[in-house]
Amino acid sequence: MPRAVSGLPFDDIRNLVATMPGPDGAARAAAAARQGELVKPPGALGRLEAIAIDIAGWQGRAIPVVNRPTVAVFAATHGVASRGVSPYPPEVTKQMVATFTAGKAAVNQICGVFGAGLRVFDLALDLPSPDIVVEDALTEAECAATMAFGMEALAGEPDLLCLGEMGIGNTTVAAAIFHGLYGGEAEEWVGPGTGSTGETLARKVETVRAAVARARDHLDDPLEVLRKLGGREVAAMAGAILAARMQRVPVVLDGYVVTAAAAVLRAMDEHALDHCFAGHVSAEPAHRRVLERLGLEPLLDLGMRLGEGSGAALSIGVIKSALACHSGMATFAEAGVADA
Repeated sequence: MPRAVSGLPFDDIRNLVATMPGPDGAARAAAAARQGELVKPPGALGRLEAIAIDIAGWQGRAIPVVNRPTVAVFAATHGVASRGVSPYPPEVTKQMVATFTAGKAAVNQICGVFGAGLRVFDLALDLPSPDIVVEDALTEAECAATMAFGMEALAGEPDLLCLGEMGIGNTTVAAAIFHGLYGGEAEEWVGPGTGSTGETLARKVETVRAAVARARDHLDDPLEVLRKLGGREVAAMAGAILAARMQRVPVVLDGYVVTAAAAVLRAMDEHALDHCFAGHVSAEPAHRRVLERLGLEPLLDLGMRLGEGSGAALSIGVIKSALACHSGMATFAEAGVADA
């Protein structure tokens, strides 16, 4: 049941998580029955069948459709980037946002192939969030407001929401969130990101260790982990995932940083990601382990580590194919083919 209201900014978020809707059981059952009638051996399409059934449950119809897929890329800057945790300078974030806008990034090309819309959210790029080693990334009010801003990704009424991000330093932030949520050693969660090696990678590990140590008294509350160790794009993506759930819109997660936003919600409720697909597993070493913890099996495994929603966007092709087979294939009766 929803928590009693105390007037704190996170109360609305907690109450939304407590009242998340589930899938339509009747629609799922009808979709599963149709899969059993299609002209193929049972289970012959593997995970494509499960994808169609899952989306049927969230859309509340036996034959679901994806006509308005949207890729939402959230971009933010991080004070922690000044610690030299990436081989790229912080200004690359703003430069890449300009590249998205010009239609020249990888995600633009992939969206074009699959007919997906692309929305880019600039989260105060000229104002880096504080260095999480010495200060919280966000106040409670800022974090809740940023989550609410992320909910605007649903404004265009997409029927499939794919999430991506851009922000130099944000794999450091994501690693800190996972270390804060799951414990272990900092080294378990830190990877190369945009290509960190040698001394740069060592600085990244030490930065994550120090940031989590600073927040150690608040690691039992996932929203506190988010606001203390996260960043604006991570908070906004958590809000987008939650808003999509409230509107029963399926979500496709991109890589390591997007999954950090999802992990915060999953830590609040074990069913919080039931409407989500992992678009792919990235080359970031800890990503596969995180997906296993979240109970998400990636749709693709292509060794990608670009970010910007590229893996999530690429998986639109798999999802559209699953729904095309579900809706367009003949049944045994329609095709005049003898059933087993």
